[in-house]
Amino acid sequence: MTPDTPIVQIRDIHKSFGRLEVLTGVSMDIARGEVVAIIGPSGSGKTTFLRCLNRLEPISAGEITFKGQLLERRVPGQPVFQLSGELLRRLRMDIGIVFQQFNLFPHLTVLDNITLAPINVRKVAKAEAEVKAQALLAKVGLADKAEYLPIQLSGGQQQRVAIARALAMNPDLMLFDEVTSALDPEMTAEVLDVIRALANEGMTMVVVTHEMGFARYVANRLVLMADGKIVEEGPPERVFDNPKNERTRVFLQAILHP
Repeated sequence: MTPDTPIVQIRDIHKSFGRLEVLTGVSMDIARGEVVAIIGPSGSGKTTFLRCLNRLEPISAGEITFKGQLLERRVPGQPVFQLSGELLRRLRMDIGIVFQQFNLFPHLTVLDNITLAPINVRKVAKAEAEVKAQALLAKVGLADKAEYLPIQLSGGQQQRVAIARALAMNPDLMLFDEVTSALDPEMTAEVLDVIRALANEGMTMVVVTHEMGFARYVANRLVLMADGKIVEEGPPERVFDNPKNERTRVFLQAILHP
């Protein structure tokens, strides 16, 4: 894999749940250091797309490559391939994902939530994992919350802990799935500030979001999904100011001028 090779290569992926086709032929390359914001109406396949990227959901057709390693391929005329076992486990360690819900372990402290995976999965020494966790808590503005339980934190604070937990695994790619959808405006700003800082540091990210300001001013590329496919993509300024597709214009009009 050369430095110019996209970190993720997606070729014509489809995903069906029974008779319901959720993704209908999505293709995309993601470069190292790129921030891709995905917007679109509910039910357009955005979350399913993210879940396919790290094999939380198997695809029904198409091909996904991560860091030069084929993750999954279901292409007519070619053998079906699904990465499994130790290779899949190792590659998944390099893909962090943060969901709408925080999914913190309620009985563990913030520090223990963050160090659990590095210690047990990456086999990092406990002392080293705790030093890293404390640095990450400082990074997300929660240096004084290490010994708190999740229930003692606000929603925005819990989401920032969830981000720190994902970063503790030193991922090459971060996936964010509507991480501010359950938060009030002040808490939303806290979380977006953390993601914005990661973008400034060069973290490769795919962010499913309804936050149009973030999509416009932080992302390198804006992707609009609808009906299971990419309707339009390009630099955020161009997509916002001069959309080429009528579906894009209708969606942006509804979001920006309700």
